[in-house]
Amino acid sequence: MNDGKGDAAPRKRADARRNERTLLDAAAAVFVTSGVEAPVRDIAARAGVGVATIYRHFPTRADLIIAVYRHQVEACAEAGPVLLASAATPHAALARWINLFVDFLVTKHGLAAVLRSGDAGFDALHAYFLDRLVPVCAGLLDAAAAAGEIRSDIEAHELMHGVGNLCIGAENDPRYDARRLVELLIAGLRLPHQP
Repeated sequence: MNDGKGDAAPRKRADARRNERTLLDAAAAVFVTSGVEAPVRDIAARAGVGVATIYRHFPTRADLIIAVYRHQVEACAEAGPVLLASAATPHAALARWINLFVDFLVTKHGLAAVLRSGDAGFDALHAYFLDRLVPVCAGLLDAAAAAGEIRSDIEAHELMHGVGNLCIGAENDPRYDARRLVELLIAGLRLPHQP
């Protein structure tokens, strides 16, 4: 006999995950415009919840920052295979994924300083970032190399490091167009016979 209770727990878990994603998306958007020290009330207003709801999910600012960072890393990681399956070519998928990676890097107002703050909660984030994103980038590079679109001797970590270096300073100089330079880098990966 089905009393309906079996369906409540999975639906509640799905609702809780959706609510947490809403909070994390709101926090990420506020961090982009106001930095990681933005008032929690601004995040709550953007998410359409009370301040207490944010503190219930994320008791400290560090908890919230870590959760936002991990959420955005996961979104970037999950996008790689989707782009590879849907883009016209592996190189196009790589270019679109690198664009997402650039968005991730240039929208971290204040996050880099916080990550270097010595807070033990932030120590594992860089390793997490590399563990999740380097394999995704490697898969895109491998697919583009196998398709004969790019050289086969490009390392994912090396490319990501180069892209990261091109993004340094983008948030402090409105005349500096990191995305344009990264596009030139990605276009330069193509083998000479490619359009």
